[in-house]
Amino acid sequence: MTGFEAVTLYLGLFALLFAALKLNCGRVRVATQVNYGEGDNEAMAKAMRVQANAVEDVPIVLLGLIGLAAVSAPVVLIHALGGTFFVGRVLHALGLGSATGTGLPRLLGTIISLLAILITAGACLWFALT
Repeated sequence: MTGFEAVTLYLGLFALLFAALKLNCGRVRVATQVNYGEGDNEAMAKAMRVQANAVEDVPIVLLGLIGLAAVSAPVVLIHALGGTFFVGRVLHALGLGSATGTGLPRLLGTIISLLAILITAGACLWFALT
């Protein structure tokens, strides 16, 4: 598998995650009968926040993975970062979207995601400057 094939795998996985988060927002919107925005409804606000949180973090890491593929970084590095980040985002979404919005999945998801972001940034800088 090439670096770009590996990145394409993660683009597909994150597209599926985004679709699941969008469907969840739609499900909550129908259940709460909120047609626009969050409607001062906690469940709707939570569903929207889970989706928005992914939208904030995922694009920059995917761009980083594309950059790493472009400079021929090891494919195993791309898989390690992409896979770890995907697990982190799924855990975060499950934890934040839970009844309480707190707990171990959210915490682990946040930590794993942040580490993946920082390591991706470091790897991009390393491969660009060496």
